[in-house]
Amino acid sequence: MRLKSGIWVAAYIRRCGVEGVFAAVRRRGAEEAGAIFVVVNRLDGTADLYGPAPQSAFDDERPADRAFSRVLGDAPAAESAVEAFIARESRFDPDVWVVEIEERSGRHFLDRIVA
Repeated sequence: MRLKSGIWVAAYIRRCGVEGVFAAVRRRGAEEAGAIFVVVNRLDGTADLYGPAPQSAFDDERPADRAFSRVLGDAPAAESAVEAFIARESRFDPDVWVVEIEERSGRHFLDRIVA
């Protein structure tokens, strides 16, 4: 059984705070099972965007873990591209969560990133 989205987001924001990084919920989604997107704002006009990994990335050993993948390529994208993607995703899925952190070096504190 996977942790509820609302609980996961609260824990993630707390983890960022422990690391000394500002984090905020920009969009509140479905408490039970909304998809979570994490924006890492690099404070220079660019950002990284992480979203739910494809189902093929999950394995039987850790089926309850949340896995993330980069959404807009390997390099930081323009903030406008990130905002456009989030706007499209929000129209498609009204239950989506968006969490934004401010981290110049790009640290994301996500435990599991899948290529």
